[in-house]
Amino acid sequence: MTGDSQDEVISFLENPATHDGTAPDHVETHGAHVFLAGDTALKVKKAVHFDYLDFTDLDTREAMLRRELELNRPAAPQIYRDVLPITREGEGLALDGEGKPVEWVLRMHRFPKENELSELAARGDLTDNLADRLGREIAAYHDAAPRRAGDGAARIGAIIDELETAFSEMEEVFGPERVAGFSARTRAAFDRTAPLLDTRAGDGHLRRCHGDLHLRNLVLIDGKPVLFDALEFDEELGTCDVLYDLAFLVMDLLNRGLTRPANIVQNAWLHAQEGRQDAGLAALPLFLALRAGIRAMVAVQTGAGDRGQVRREARGYLDTAFDALYDTGPHLVAVGGLSGTGKTTLARRLAPGIGRRPGAVHLRSDLERKALAGVAPGDTLPADSYTKDAARAVHTRLTDRARYLLAAGQSVLLDATFLSPDERDGAGRLAQEMEVPFTGLWLDAPVDTLTRRVTERHGDASDADADVVRGQSEKDIGTMTWARIDASRGIEAMADAAEPLLESGRKS
Repeated sequence: MTGDSQDEVISFLENPATHDGTAPDHVETHGAHVFLAGDTALKVKKAVHFDYLDFTDLDTREAMLRRELELNRPAAPQIYRDVLPITREGEGLALDGEGKPVEWVLRMHRFPKENELSELAARGDLTDNLADRLGREIAAYHDAAPRRAGDGAARIGAIIDELETAFSEMEEVFGPERVAGFSARTRAAFDRTAPLLDTRAGDGHLRRCHGDLHLRNLVLIDGKPVLFDALEFDEELGTCDVLYDLAFLVMDLLNRGLTRPANIVQNAWLHAQEGRQDAGLAALPLFLALRAGIRAMVAVQTGAGDRGQVRREARGYLDTAFDALYDTGPHLVAVGGLSGTGKTTLARRLAPGIGRRPGAVHLRSDLERKALAGVAPGDTLPADSYTKDAARAVHTRLTDRARYLLAAGQSVLLDATFLSPDERDGAGRLAQEMEVPFTGLWLDAPVDTLTRRVTERHGDASDADADVVRGQSEKDIGTMTWARIDASRGIEAMADAAEPLLESGRKS
């Protein structure tokens, strides 16, 4: 069936009679028609031919719908149902009839558009908890993704080549200096990271990923973020480094000005990966820049309507690419204090603004302790998990991960009680070893305030209670050389006190 002859199918699917009398909403994308009626969505591939896909053959359209179902149903069984034929029945058409198939549709359960994460983000409803869960869901998706063999550097090099060719014809939009600058910076980043990309491919990080992981392809269903609409039409494009896959979402958030959710998503993903991705963050600036560059290219190639708006969108993506490639140098920050002082709250508030985009990796002792024990963050550990030996193992893990991250050019924020002078000195020694700036922050608050806080909190990874706080308060913590911050005040006052200390630490 040719593109012209799809008109009969479109008319059939637009007819309310096809949907039990409900007039459907017709949504059109560059490669598909989607018809929404009641709780059902029907998707038809367009009979179109672009440089990167060819859907002009009916058998290909069927195969692509079946591949789309196969790719997406494991992660989104709440959405994806089946593939059905549209058949010729006498002079008309029928859905899943007995006649010869003239077209194929993917049948899905419809979800409210307002539940798409792009819509939640626009409303300001992308909460910290949702961003954290999103990062963990994506990590689980990547863990389940099939491994692929291949050359990691060659794949990224081909993307750079493609962008250079496309941007050479877009100098009128971006300006010749910006085009040349993008090429020079991405080439330099690629030259630095090419060996790492090949190593990561050999280590199993090259997988059949989602391939199109941005906010519009994520939806909240029953309180859980669900990935859908994975790239199905090209196995090569869908095969990539898992960090490059994540980078699309992180870039999308950064481009929207949502640096805090971007930082939280990345940190949750990294924690769920249990350190396996830490060294790979050396490639993240390049990955973010390329994802932004591709979106800039596509905005120009597919832009229609308001020319000024298309230019602004494309240039905005290129600005995001340059921001990602800006290297401030790594910075090690440590936040210590008794339980209940708000270390994690302050760390989460500060992390997005420390170092390169999307901010510092937040390493929290409570989470690392749970990871060492092999339990979920919300599980309660027994008392023998808090011995001196256990504490030493946790700080060794924090130090080891921080060392890999700093070596990758990534800033790190350590979040632990740091009651022992040896632990505090160890953080400073690590900064000296890695030749990076160090800032130590010590949070102070009255014991009564702290016991009240830990008694009132719920759903947190910390197991500390009022008795733990009182025990900590009786310990001799030695001479305090870190900068003290009054933790009895609100988070904004604490952050205001910390910011100049961070700036001073960066310049020291």
